[in-house]
Amino acid sequence: MTTSFDDHDDFSLDDDTLHEECGVFGILGHPDAAALTALGLHALQHRGQEAAGIVSYDGQQFRSERHLGLVGDHYTDPAMLESLKGSMAMGHVRYSTTGGTVLRNVQPLFAELGVGGIAIAHNGNFTNGLFMRRKLISDGAICQSTSDTEVVLHLIARSRAKTSSDRFIDAIGQMEGGYSMIAMTRTKLIAARDPTGIRPLVMGELNGKPIFCSETCALDIIGAKFIRDVENGEVVICELQPDGTVSIDSRKPALKQPERLCLFEYVYFARPDSIVGGRNVYQTRKNMGVNLAREAPVEGDVVVPVPDGGTPAAIGYAQESGIPFELGIIRNHYVGRTFIEPTQQIRAFGVKLKHSANKAVIAGARVVLIDDSIVRGTTSVKIVQMLREAGAKEVHIRVASPMIYHSDFYGIDTPDRDKLLANNHKTLADMCKFIGADSLQFLSIDGLYMAVGGEKRNNALPQFTDHQFTGDYPTRLLDKEHEGEFSKIELLAGNG
Repeated sequence: MTTSFDDHDDFSLDDDTLHEECGVFGILGHPDAAALTALGLHALQHRGQEAAGIVSYDGQQFRSERHLGLVGDHYTDPAMLESLKGSMAMGHVRYSTTGGTVLRNVQPLFAELGVGGIAIAHNGNFTNGLFMRRKLISDGAICQSTSDTEVVLHLIARSRAKTSSDRFIDAIGQMEGGYSMIAMTRTKLIAARDPTGIRPLVMGELNGKPIFCSETCALDIIGAKFIRDVENGEVVICELQPDGTVSIDSRKPALKQPERLCLFEYVYFARPDSIVGGRNVYQTRKNMGVNLAREAPVEGDVVVPVPDGGTPAAIGYAQESGIPFELGIIRNHYVGRTFIEPTQQIRAFGVKLKHSANKAVIAGARVVLIDDSIVRGTTSVKIVQMLREAGAKEVHIRVASPMIYHSDFYGIDTPDRDKLLANNHKTLADMCKFIGADSLQFLSIDGLYMAVGGEKRNNALPQFTDHQFTGDYPTRLLDKEHEGEFSKIELLAGNG
């Protein structure tokens, strides 16, 4: 059923954005492993704000702290960090796509196996997770969570391989989709990236001790050195030796596929100061703005970003167009996800809870409004309305990415296709009218490719994963293909 957007007052603060599923961090052989993991997760907080977890190992037992909420809500407590003893630790920040937001789904997940304990966490999504779950359950497995990460634990437990490393490799070899994953045993920290390289994963080191994390910004916050990206399809096994040294073994696929990083890491998800796939995210976003100015010029008085995502692209647009850059919208950074129960009266405040117009910049001006992406379009409606109330003479929207037509199945929580703006309006003019702008233009797919990789899209062998824009999914979508065949996942209701 197609959703109508006629009721512009039906507005949610978080309904019109895409959400990354999670971020991971792990370190081996450092006396402050848990504290460093907490700092790393803090730097990765933008990748998931619903829950956070840390597991450590002290040489005798595994210790776990998993909580709903932000990293800073829990892991600034010295007593909690003190309880996470040990020289090895791994952690996870979560935004749920597969599985709801309950404590039992918070990662890292842990299991005691025949080869010893193992904790695992991953960023992304398995496109055959439900298929494998039902297969395991039919064979007698008991699942305690709705997280598809638990499927990997079951596969590790059932593997006949001798070592924990080989069991892990055996298990992920049965999974499909886009993921980066970290596992921790009593002596090992194991990192793996999906064969297509859809989700990012980097390797660093601090005082000679190995670190794996989703983005380089997590290395920067603790003063660690970036070593390299984990390659697509690669498994890196770091093992703590009796003398305190660390051995590193890399397992690579015999037939390696071309890497196809997800373009949305550059458009929206990665932090601007991160290096993803060897490219500075901030610079790629500026490049998007430059290309947007070339493709969709317009006469205006000020270039204004939708903060914070649109800011680098707006700088690039302003520099290329010669139109002055101004902070015409001020963001309130202190609005939480549960700021207020929105009564109809409060709901009418709409976007003003997060953004307010800078009237000194906006009044009487022809505004070129730059956003990184448009999903449902409901936020754009409110922002244009707010700018007009602040006295904007004209509002021209320029979007630094192409139209989003397709859902994601690799760890990004996207609305159903029939809720996406591009699928609710037949023409660009209809979209513009719905939003209430004077004009609306999107960056082309080639313009995005040029901004990130310096070359136009190779339609025969695309250099990046771009399915949100093109519908070109780089892997099988087994769960989607068998949608309707799976019965509902049932769990005992409760607060755990």
